[in-house]
Amino acid sequence: MVKKKKVAVIGGGVSGLAAAKAFDERGHRVFGYERTHDFGGVWELSRSYPGVQTQSPKDLYCYTDHPMPKAYPEWPKGPQVHAYLHSYAHKHKLHRLFQLNTSVLSMDRRADGQPGWSLTLDAAGQVRKEDFDFVVISTGQFSEKNIISHPGQDSFEAQGGHVMHSSDYTDSSLAKGKRVVVLGGSKSATDVAVNAAKNGASQVTLVYREPVWRVPYFVGGINFKRLLYMRAQELQFNSWGRNPLQKAMAAIAKPLIWVNFRGLETLLKLQLGLKKWDMVPKVPIEKDISCSIPIVTPGLFEGFKSGIIKPVQGTIDHYEDGQAVLTSGDKVDCDVSVLAVGWKLGIPYLAKEYRDKLIEEDGQYRTYRLSVNPDLPEMGFVGFNSSFCTVLSAEMIANWLVRYADGQLEKQPTDGQMRQNIDEMLDWRRDDRPAAQVYGGLCSAPFHFKHFDELLEDIGAAKRKRSNPVAEQFSYPNAQAYGSYLKSAPQYFAQ
Repeated sequence: MVKKKKVAVIGGGVSGLAAAKAFDERGHRVFGYERTHDFGGVWELSRSYPGVQTQSPKDLYCYTDHPMPKAYPEWPKGPQVHAYLHSYAHKHKLHRLFQLNTSVLSMDRRADGQPGWSLTLDAAGQVRKEDFDFVVISTGQFSEKNIISHPGQDSFEAQGGHVMHSSDYTDSSLAKGKRVVVLGGSKSATDVAVNAAKNGASQVTLVYREPVWRVPYFVGGINFKRLLYMRAQELQFNSWGRNPLQKAMAAIAKPLIWVNFRGLETLLKLQLGLKKWDMVPKVPIEKDISCSIPIVTPGLFEGFKSGIIKPVQGTIDHYEDGQAVLTSGDKVDCDVSVLAVGWKLGIPYLAKEYRDKLIEEDGQYRTYRLSVNPDLPEMGFVGFNSSFCTVLSAEMIANWLVRYADGQLEKQPTDGQMRQNIDEMLDWRRDDRPAAQVYGGLCSAPFHFKHFDELLEDIGAAKRKRSNPVAEQFSYPNAQAYGSYLKSAPQYFAQ
C-alpha cells in the first residue's frame, strides 16, 4: 500500500501545474506555492514582453489530455498560452491546491528528524514554517532574472535613459521615437528588437556575442516540426548510452549524416541570407542544437534589410551620454537599453550544503533522469528536463516523479544505479556533446524520444510507441499518444 504524503509544489507555471495534477490524482495532499498573483510562470502577463509567442507549434506545446484550442494559431501568442494554462488548471481543479502570492524563503531538512523538508514561507508578509514529506521544485529555468549592469549606467539613466531586463519590456510605447539597443542573441532579444522596430523606434541595434544557428518557422516552406522533431532525425545526433552496435551503425552512417546537416546549413544560409549579415555560425549545426537554439522571429531579417534593425557583433562595455559603448570601442546611439541576457539557473532558497551536492563546480547538475539526486531524498524537479516540447516534457517527468516518490516505478533505481548514471551522463555532456551542457545540462533536446522512452520504460508503460512505424520514425511527438502510453502503465492510489 502506498502511503498518502503531504507534498509541496513550488511554482505555478507549466511545470507546477503538471506536478500538482500528477501528485493530486495519485491521492496525495498537495500544497502548491506561487510567488506571484497568478498562474503562468513565464507566461504570466506582467512577465511577458509584447508580441511574445511560443517557439513550438501548439500541438507540441500542450498537455496530453488538453489540446490547445483549434482557433489558436500554429504558434500561440503569450496571452493565449496564459489563458490555456488557466483552462488546464480549471479542468483539473488545480486552483484549490495553490496559494498565490506566497514565496519560499528557505528549504532545509525537517527539524523533527522525519524524512522530508521544512519550507519557510512568506505569504503577504506573514512568515511561517511548514513540514512536508516530499517537495517538488517546479520553478524551471526561467525564474530569477539575470540582472547585469555596466559602468556609466546610473548617469545614463539620470539623464533620461532607460535600462531594463527583457522581461520588463512590457510596454511597446517605450520604443516610440527612441534609439533602442537590445543586448543578446536569443529569441527574446530578437522578439524585442522586432517589436521595437514595429512600434516606432527610430533605430534598433541588436548587439550579440556570437552568431548562432537559427531555425525559421518554415524551412524551405516546410513547417520545421516536420523536419527537426522526428525520431529518425534524433538518431543522427550523438546521444548517450549507445551500445557497440549503435555506435558501429552511426560510424557507417556518418557520411550521410554529414551530408544531411551540410544541406540543412546551406538551406538556412540561403533562406536567411546569413552570409550577407556575417551571421554564419562557426559551429556545425549538429553540434550546436540544444534548448538554446532560437527560432527566427518573423520580421527580423526583413528589419535587417530595411535598415531599421542593425545587427552588431559584440557586447556593451559601458554607457556614455546617450550612447552604449561596445567592447570594440564602437559607440551606438541609445535611449533605451533592453538586456535580453536570460535568467539565473538555481535554487537560492535551498540550503547551500544541499546545493553543493546538486551542482558541480562547472555548473552541471547531478540529476538522474533530469529530476532527482540520491543525496537529496524526498525531493525532485519537474521542468528541469527542458526541451522543444516543454509542456509534454513536464507532464512526462511529473508522472515519473510521483511514481519514483512512491516507490512505484517498474524500474525503481537503486542508489548505486542513480550515481552511476549521473556520472555517465556528466561524462557524456563534457566529452561527447558539449552543447548538452547548456542550462547546467538540464535539457533533453534534441533527444525527446529517447528521454521519453526511458521514462516510459521506468514507469512500466505497456505501450511506448505508435503502432504505425513510419509515423513513429518520421513524425513529431504526439501529446495525446503519450497520454495513452501513460495510461497503459500500472495505476495506483495512495491511502
